[in-house]
Amino acid sequence: MPGHLFKLIILLSAISLLLLPARGDSVAQTGSIWLIDIEGAIGPATSDHVIRGMEQAVRSNAPAVIIRMNTPGGLDSAMRDIIQNILASDVPVIAYVGPKGARAASAGTYIAYASHVSAMAPATNLGAATPVQIAAPSMPGNPSEADGESGPAGSTAMERKMINDASAYIRGLADLRGRNADWAEQAVRQAASLDAEEALEAGVIDLVALDIQDLLDQLEGRVVTTDQGEVTLKLVDRDIHIHEPDWRTEILSIITNPSIVLVLGMIGIYGVILEFYNPGSLIPGVTGIICLLLAAYAVQLLPLNYAGLALLVLGIALMVAEAMVPSFGILGIGGMIAFAIGGLMLFDTEMEAFKVGIPALAATMVVSAVLIFATVNIAMKVRKQRVKTGEYSLLGESGIALEDFDREGQVRVGAEIWKARADTPVNRGDRVEVIAINGLELQVTAHQKQGETA
Repeated sequence: MPGHLFKLIILLSAISLLLLPARGDSVAQTGSIWLIDIEGAIGPATSDHVIRGMEQAVRSNAPAVIIRMNTPGGLDSAMRDIIQNILASDVPVIAYVGPKGARAASAGTYIAYASHVSAMAPATNLGAATPVQIAAPSMPGNPSEADGESGPAGSTAMERKMINDASAYIRGLADLRGRNADWAEQAVRQAASLDAEEALEAGVIDLVALDIQDLLDQLEGRVVTTDQGEVTLKLVDRDIHIHEPDWRTEILSIITNPSIVLVLGMIGIYGVILEFYNPGSLIPGVTGIICLLLAAYAVQLLPLNYAGLALLVLGIALMVAEAMVPSFGILGIGGMIAFAIGGLMLFDTEMEAFKVGIPALAATMVVSAVLIFATVNIAMKVRKQRVKTGEYSLLGESGIALEDFDREGQVRVGAEIWKARADTPVNRGDRVEVIAINGLELQVTAHQKQGETA
């Protein structure tokens, strides 16, 4: 018991450490410009990183926050969280698409429109802001329902609602910041894109800068409007503090990886099953519950498809049922099929970064298949074995006749003396084999004659 208590204390201590606030940015000097990078797909970890960086920048009296972007887009919920913080920020926010060769597609375009100042490096591009679900193949719709402006021909009612919502959202941002609203709508409805020079000429961005230093030089003395009113930017000769992802961001990015979510869920399920098989071991049960809670936390941050989740749960239930009540593979195979389909459908997005990876799905299926095969193999062996409990355990056992008898007599089987019946004469000392049981009487047959003993 003390050993189990010690293990539980260790686990609780580890969880407590995870709940401590991150202090990676405590070295930032007061009055420094904060530089926050968005690299790759925008998800829950990215939005958490950007929002916490902006909050810490306000506390350190930063004169401005620069969000440097190189992103293909991301989740709508994460993007809107970032934009809400930008719109409510008392500190000027500058969106910068860089370095050269970078892009701010989809969600990045919305963030660029929402920022107080929007800039791009040469040889960069932005746009293609159509919601990613619209790009997915759909069933042909009624052409009479397509109205040109409301959505692409053949699109479904849900797709038109999504695209209209996105158009209205980016138009509102464009009007707020005085940028080109017509092109913004084209970026949503027609997936239009622009390079840096074209974006500057079209009034989509405010300036083109070679690098961060060039950006600061061009921003010097510029007046922007925040919630606190007009602010004149004075950024030259200011220190730049780079807001690096800390351990909390790294952990969040790991556990919100769809493939990791799937693996955590399976570890959790198997941990709980092992705890039921071996009650009191604690480690499998505690580990399983922690993994299940982490998976549940990540799932509520990601665009969950409930049909995929239902299939996934059904698949796991069938595989667990196969382990508990072997059906010689029927439940297990059905569970694997449901699990595979559910895993592919689990998250409602067309972005590869937020879909369950085929290798992770295949690996979990292989592990489950091995466990199911082992369970079925054990069940088949057990089925072929002779019953070893109750009165039927005597069938096939050998015994010794204790007396001469023609029809009925006594035999010793193991350590017990039984009344026995035989179809042929049996002599004392003969070896007999039990071939049937009739209540408290054994049906035996002699198979080795040894004659009478002294």
